[in-house]
Amino acid sequence: MKLSPTAIATTVLLGIAAIPTASRAAPVGVERSAQRPVVQIIQVSGTVTSPQSAVLSTSVGGLIERIDVDAGDQVEAGAILVALDRELGNLDLERVRAEEAQARSELEDSRRRLREAERIGPERGIPESQIKSLRAEVVRDEAALAAATAAARQQAAVVRRHDVRAPFSGVISERFADVGEWVDPGDGLVELVATDKLRFDFRVPQTHYTRIDMSTVVELSLDALPESTLSGRIQAIVPVKDPGARTFLLRVVANADTPVMVTPGMSARAKIRVDTGREAVVVPRDALLLYPDGRKTVWIADQGAGETTVHEQRVETGLEFDGLVEIREGLEAGVVVVTRGNEALQNGQVVQVR
Repeated sequence: MKLSPTAIATTVLLGIAAIPTASRAAPVGVERSAQRPVVQIIQVSGTVTSPQSAVLSTSVGGLIERIDVDAGDQVEAGAILVALDRELGNLDLERVRAEEAQARSELEDSRRRLREAERIGPERGIPESQIKSLRAEVVRDEAALAAATAAARQQAAVVRRHDVRAPFSGVISERFADVGEWVDPGDGLVELVATDKLRFDFRVPQTHYTRIDMSTVVELSLDALPESTLSGRIQAIVPVKDPGARTFLLRVVANADTPVMVTPGMSARAKIRVDTGREAVVVPRDALLLYPDGRKTVWIADQGAGETTVHEQRVETGLEFDGLVEIREGLEAGVVVVTRGNEALQNGQVVQVR
């Protein structure tokens, strides 16, 4: 026998009515609202910067004989990056060293003659005036040797400066010259950027200046690697950075060795945890429902005689932090709110807490 649609519907409704209330209760997860200090999370963007960056140049003019690096090369402090032709410089060094040797020989000779004259003395036919003249000659020869020695040292320094060395370890970011070019003192040859002890520089609105100190907690992330985060510590707070923009510079360094590839120039973001100095009622973010008309509500679980029901409560919210939402109005601490399964509840509905 086939049942009519009306009979089928009646049978289904009777079957539903026969199901125990507990088995029809909507499963939900709950947590209690709590009173706790409120933290403001300030989000700012910035740039990874290097503690050292320099366009290296030569202090002497010359012809480039060799360039051992190119853009992207890693170099160690002290490594020769660019070498100038030093042939003429070496010849000048040989000349001044020969002049130094000659001056030393002349000084030794004048000192010998002075010693002999002083040993013989006026009593044996060496006049006092001649002895004084020999003493003056020794003084002149000493001065001449000092000048020759200084000239030799200066020329040796000039020759050494034909090699441009890395003043610190880093990476070559740009190369401005090539072999065979003539360079003058001060001409840029390569740009060297340090890649260790990198810093994260952020411009922060000046309204937060008095609320940030060296102990403020900072969480770092890179736009190139959004899934990775780093804990940071503040290295410097520069109060006057851009008066026109009404911001100050916040310089942050990572707390430990960076486990991700970070290079200068990368864009970065920071979440700065600032203590507001007040406490408030908070609930998990999942407990809050937002409506298109702007209403914000939570579902409150009411424990009755043998069953738990729910009702909707409108609230006013404040700051969000650590997965929590500040409740400024509409809820007290210690109230049980629904955090899971609250998408389709109705006032007075029976629920089963799981």
